[in-house]
Amino acid sequence: MQTREDIFNTLRDALVELFELDPERVSLESNLYQDLEIDSIDAVDLIDHIKRQTGKKIAAEEFKSVRTVSDVVEAVYRLVQPVA
Repeated sequence: MQTREDIFNTLRDALVELFELDPERVSLESNLYQDLEIDSIDAVDLIDHIKRQTGKKIAAEEFKSVRTVSDVVEAVYRLVQPVA
């Protein structure tokens, strides 16, 4: 899971699996809270799922600024990139 596209595909699959969403509803522009109706408890489940997939945890503080699927992709991308 290295490219943004890989991260998006994994994230979309997770959203579909965890929250029984229609895959067509999940796009980079989808707002987690308004479009996908994710609540704060769902967000915690999503953070936990990302941790299991990547072995790294997104800080809750960082996740608070996340609004769209694209924001999550970027946060995970930064998380999995090797430190230069």
